[in-house]
Amino acid sequence: MSFLNTMQGRYTTKKYNASKKIDSAQLEELKEIVRLSPSSINSQPWKFTFVRDIETKTKLAKASFFNEQKVLDCDTLVVFSRIDAIPLFEKQIEETLPEGAVGYYKQFLKPQPKEQIKAWFDSQTYLALGVFLSACAAMKIDATPMEGIEPDKYNSILDAKDYHALVGVAIGYRDEEDSNQPSKNPKSRRPLNEVVTTIN
Repeated sequence: MSFLNTMQGRYTTKKYNASKKIDSAQLEELKEIVRLSPSSINSQPWKFTFVRDIETKTKLAKASFFNEQKVLDCDTLVVFSRIDAIPLFEKQIEETLPEGAVGYYKQFLKPQPKEQIKAWFDSQTYLALGVFLSACAAMKIDATPMEGIEPDKYNSILDAKDYHALVGVAIGYRDEEDSNQPSKNPKSRRPLNEVVTTIN
């Protein structure tokens, strides 16, 4: 199957089959894939938490607004968090990145307000989210990205002192009755000529 076919078939799953589990080898592969995600200057200002523990999932579900049932029924909830402690991030890049990359950060980002620096961290983490969702689709694993969470409660439940939750992703396998799958609810996207321009 081509990647185009894969993307035509992927969708945001609304109802999961709670009894169908993801193979552990596939989960390990997903962990490595998301680790390899691109980021500006290879900054990697993120953490990905894979939650399968029922007790923890139940607590997170209660902090997920209308997404509660998806969190409860999915096989694994993956929490995408960006680094929240700027000094920790600066220590990280000083230890791991080449001088040019660190110089870019110091010249263009460090002088910005903290809120702007953290917004830049957010942007990098969303790049990883795109990679992750595409990988799930290619592996025929259903996924639901959810910004409908209570980040502060997520942080507390996960004891994430230096990181801040941005989005949760429920992954697993769809319930065959899920009304949002493309066979029941065809994809709706703007026409190609409205979103893509070619300059030859």
